[in-house]
Amino acid sequence: MNITVKKGNLADTKTQAIILGVCESEKDFSKLVAGIDQKTGGLIRDVMKKGDFDGKPSQVCLIYTRGTIQAERIALVGLGKKKELDLEKVRGAFAKVMQHLRGLKIGDAATSMDWSLLPDQKEQFASALVEGAKLGLYQYTPYKTVNREDLKEMRNLEMVVTPDDYPLILEEIRKSNIITDAVCFARDLVSAPSNDMTPKIMADHARKIAKRKNVSCHVLEKGKMKALGMNALLGVAAGSHQPPKLIILEYKGGNKGEAPIAFVGKGLTFDSGGISIKPAEKMDEMKTDMSGGAAVMAVVMAAADLKLPLNIVGLVPATENMSGGGALKPGDILKSYSGKTIEVLNTDAEGRLILADALSYALRYKPAAIIDVATLTGACIIALGEDVIGMLGKDEQIKKDISKAAQTTGELVWELPLWDSYSDMIKSDIADYKNTGGRVASTITAAAFLSKFVGDYPWVHLDIAGPAWTTKDKPYIPKGASGAPVRLLIEYLQNRAKK
Repeated sequence: MNITVKKGNLADTKTQAIILGVCESEKDFSKLVAGIDQKTGGLIRDVMKKGDFDGKPSQVCLIYTRGTIQAERIALVGLGKKKELDLEKVRGAFAKVMQHLRGLKIGDAATSMDWSLLPDQKEQFASALVEGAKLGLYQYTPYKTVNREDLKEMRNLEMVVTPDDYPLILEEIRKSNIITDAVCFARDLVSAPSNDMTPKIMADHARKIAKRKNVSCHVLEKGKMKALGMNALLGVAAGSHQPPKLIILEYKGGNKGEAPIAFVGKGLTFDSGGISIKPAEKMDEMKTDMSGGAAVMAVVMAAADLKLPLNIVGLVPATENMSGGGALKPGDILKSYSGKTIEVLNTDAEGRLILADALSYALRYKPAAIIDVATLTGACIIALGEDVIGMLGKDEQIKKDISKAAQTTGELVWELPLWDSYSDMIKSDIADYKNTGGRVASTITAAAFLSKFVGDYPWVHLDIAGPAWTTKDKPYIPKGASGAPVRLLIEYLQNRAKK
């Protein structure tokens, strides 16, 4: 769907439907709603008086204008109580109303932003509206062949603004389009079945990203990894017929020689658990174990399209984790790229193994910050639920900045402790470390393990096991891949660029 910006008046806009956000239990309409209500002879007030619509969050009501204004319909969408209105409610409301219109086979709509609702958040209001509309309409349909002609799509949403607001909103919509496109790109990668999203295919997508200005892509193949001593990554890959890849994307938007921000994303294109095999139930969802890698690729893509004045490197260790005659076995010991040795107690604790080599490789860039993103532990879902990202690390400023970005984007994070005592739980009797500390505090001990491979560089780990894949529809996240935490990390980068 295209989102465009036009100077003008919403009441004079010719379209299939205009969308109006209306708060709950307001004694008086906002200036925007009151003006359109007056032009339509009180249609909106009449609907509310009769109780058909009361403005509850994401409630939708359709009114036919009968020629009183240029638009054929008015789509009212509830925003809840004005004093409780926030960006998340805006996202949810516009996702719902766009889904409703799509269901009616309406292809074109228009809306205006009522600044009186969030007067101090003009830019954020515009972004939230676009995010809700576009992300709520997301569908993954490349494999649908039966009744494909019945699939419905919205064509265009027109943002109608005053001449004074036009430059500001035009720029904000441009950025929001880039960001939502990046989220949908990540969703597409994660949604693809593992037979169509192998390490090689992930690398091919990375090479396409590198066609952008100031972006380059380099892929380390199995032979090079072996020569470098990346035995942790190669150990995980040993049971698969698909060759592993270490995908390296570099975006140079900052000053020459300026230390980059390094993102490292887990790229398990399928995780059977290896010899420590997973239960059959829900194993199909293990195609999503590359969600962190997809997010990192999307972030680099968006940073380049936004022309952020930063240097960024994205590293994605991509492989399958399969069982077989050559597969890694419980009890094996691996010498990692860093030189540190790892005792493998559980082959299903493989994400931290491939991240260990990628994190160590990131140190080559002498980064200003390292952030890794991974669907790392089911325990994080037990601790925080399906909607919250677990955050651990040893740099207070990065954690503070990510938390600030989370409040804006609605991609929430919660910090878990990473005290030194947790490192005792991953000490091995016969190697430097073991790849699991057991069930107790397993999200934390997984992060403690990763911390051994980042040196003294500022580092934060994001465990996205909960929000990366949803099992039911959410307001602007249809069931399936969410694209988390792309918006969060782009907001973090934008804030960093402003500094």
